[in-house]
Amino acid sequence: MINLLRVDHRLLHGQVAFSWLKALNSDCVLIASDELMKDKIRFAALKMAKPSGVKLVIKNVQDAIQALNNGATDKYNLFIVVESVEIAYQLVKNVEDLNYINLGGMKNGADRKQISKAVHLSTHDIELLKELRDEGVKMEVQLVPDDQAQDVFNLIK
Repeated sequence: MINLLRVDHRLLHGQVAFSWLKALNSDCVLIASDELMKDKIRFAALKMAKPSGVKLVIKNVQDAIQALNNGATDKYNLFIVVESVEIAYQLVKNVEDLNYINLGGMKNGADRKQISKAVHLSTHDIELLKELRDEGVKMEVQLVPDDQAQDVFNLIK
């Protein structure tokens, strides 16, 4: 069962590794990232950041889509973490049961608009999110489980 799809450029860190996993009662984290698969040092660091008792699976985006669709993840209370709106878009478009995206930390940049304390979106991100919204996907900003979730489009304005 998929508990949550979260966009957070830091992937697995304190908020994700402890507060989100506990709040969701997840026993498995799936990170989908083509870039991470090429970065052996970051890959190893994320594996070490995994809390005990939780399975960590790191796959490229296409393999993650395949695993989600072929039932390989069905036995887990799954928490999916990706580093970009683009990857979340790909997952939602290609995995039937994904209809909610949680936006967490997304770094600032010259081409990005700040919509909350830690979420910065590019014009391209906003276009992708609008397309998903028009298809019925719900999207909220929520840094930690105790924060009030806010509709992305109430923040974009």
